[in-house]
Amino acid sequence: MTHAPTATDAAPRRGMTLERWHDITYWPLIVASLLFIVAYSWQVIADLQGTPYLIARLVMGITWLVFVVDYLVRLSIAKPRGVWFRHHIFDLLVVSVPALRPLRLLRALTLLHVLQRSAGTALRSRIAIYGIGAAAVLIWIAALAVLESERGAPGANIENFGDAVWWAFVTITTVGYGDFYPVTGWGRFVAVLLMIGGVAVVGVVTATLASWVLERAAQGHEDQEPATRAQFRIIAEKIDELRGAPPGSTPADDEGPVPDGPTPRTS
Repeated sequence: MTHAPTATDAAPRRGMTLERWHDITYWPLIVASLLFIVAYSWQVIADLQGTPYLIARLVMGITWLVFVVDYLVRLSIAKPRGVWFRHHIFDLLVVSVPALRPLRLLRALTLLHVLQRSAGTALRSRIAIYGIGAAAVLIWIAALAVLESERGAPGANIENFGDAVWWAFVTITTVGYGDFYPVTGWGRFVAVLLMIGGVAVVGVVTATLASWVLERAAQGHEDQEPATRAQFRIIAEKIDELRGAPPGSTPADDEGPVPDGPTPRTS
């Protein structure tokens, strides 16, 4: 006699999926991102030499290997692979460009639960978290990268981490006082990337803040807002349910605009 398949019987047949792999590697990748930024910060700020330098580079190499394995496994699981590859170019950049790995930490920030009363508020909260977090990560990584490339270079004026952070901050905000600037080729390349990222991030944060201000200004005036056709259709369906009429018998879209005055009585 055959028996119906159970969840236990079906589990081995399903194999590894992208969702299951994501659940398994979620926190390990965040920890790897944190280890990378700590090791890189230690190497640059302390200007490590000798054994400490090798230790920091070893930790960074291990985190790189973790990201490579994660990318290759997800690429092998994905069906179809070509479509997945085209939609995950950023993941390939994270593997290729070390400075992008700390951006994985932004995923952990979305675990912060905020009191959200509407879908719009939820979306703005998530965008604000990503925008502010991305700005902080970009400033920190750019400061480390420019200090590493500028320190000791002929004619360089960015020689300590404090000056590097100040330079990164005024650059990402597009202020650019000009008191500090990179003179090496790699330092200028980092500056260009920071300028591009700064325009995008600051624009997102500014737009999110403006949207929040407009929402706060509109509070208390909900009764003055016009109803949409979708809202009227929902109300009409509820009326049909209460009076036992077939759904759609109440005119919603094809009977012209909703009358402003009272409905005339019929005798």
